[in-house]
Amino acid sequence: MPIKAFDFYRTPRLVFGPGRVKELGQIAAPHAATVLVVTGGDSLDRTGHWEKCEESLKKASLRVHRYRFSGEPSPETVDSAVKEFAPLSVETVVAVGGGSVIDCAKAIAAMLPLGEPVTPYLEGVGTKTHPGKTLPFIAVPTTAGTGSEATKNAVISKVGRQGFKKSLRHDNFTPVCAIVDPELTLSCPPQVTAACGMDAFTQLLESYVSPQASSVTDALALSGIEHMASALIPASTDQGHDIGLRASLAYAAFLSGITLANAGLGIIHGLASPIGGVVPIPHGVVCATLLAEACRMNIKRLRELRRPDDITLIKFARLGRVVSGVQDADPSAACDRLLKTLDEWTERLSIPHLGQYGVSESDLDALATQAGQKSNPIQLELKDIKAILRARL
Repeated sequence: MPIKAFDFYRTPRLVFGPGRVKELGQIAAPHAATVLVVTGGDSLDRTGHWEKCEESLKKASLRVHRYRFSGEPSPETVDSAVKEFAPLSVETVVAVGGGSVIDCAKAIAAMLPLGEPVTPYLEGVGTKTHPGKTLPFIAVPTTAGTGSEATKNAVISKVGRQGFKKSLRHDNFTPVCAIVDPELTLSCPPQVTAACGMDAFTQLLESYVSPQASSVTDALALSGIEHMASALIPASTDQGHDIGLRASLAYAAFLSGITLANAGLGIIHGLASPIGGVVPIPHGVVCATLLAEACRMNIKRLRELRRPDDITLIKFARLGRVVSGVQDADPSAACDRLLKTLDEWTERLSIPHLGQYGVSESDLDALATQAGQKSNPIQLELKDIKAILRARL
């Protein structure tokens, strides 16, 4: 099969494996004498992970400042941190936390050199273009989900009926290093593990069937999907203590960041942004609850085209074989098996419906109209997008 032309964006240095967070200090030291560490609430302290990070940084003779916040990063969160720490000669920013923490820290690292509010630089909100000047940024994920430790964008949210969920983006915002230590995810609760894992799986799947996919992203996506398919259910239910399963999820999540940055995402993430701007729903839950229905609609519309040897249907079929473990020779049967498996995951992981977070029938027109589908395998009509949403109200 001929290999089509493609671009591939840079990735962070990856330091992967259990216990490797202890190397944080020696990794940060060449970049700075003063470090700002951005974290979430209290879970990092309760688990003892903060003590490990702080000890490693101080052992490397670094001055350490800490900024904590809860929830998803808002413009006010980023602006507050920039105002507080700009006078303190911070030279490197480190994120230790989930995807929201990493996004917040990435934005803080990008805005500290400018000393300005972040909103005017957000895509689709402001009119300014960021010059790309940023402090060195190191990402230490404590969940396996967004893949933000491998990407060049930070997602910033303002929740409400006039809210938004938009990116601050530049090639230079890619972390200089990602320390992916699966031990940090062992304390992640089952529901959070499930939502984060489904987010990463969705990113791998959507980038795999994207029209912008390449031979490299296909290989990475399939590797991540294989690990996610074998580890997601047990790690999210009765085997969350298994470091091997946690390592598989962490590895797959990192790959999902690389593949989404290079191949783009489809209708699921195209809907996650407007939904997340309207109601306070975790990003992973949006992706998880829409996954099966969006795949069902995409496959349905692709089948209606009746194109022989449709490459995207062949890809969906391959995913069906991977996630189910059944090697159907018939591509159509394999596609059906994919949908059946995703339905089973949604049920077994008790993924909530959109209605539980306040989305109603009256919201569907606006949400469907705002949905992006630039990298979806087929352009869906508004009625199709509304049908996906309605099925998960």
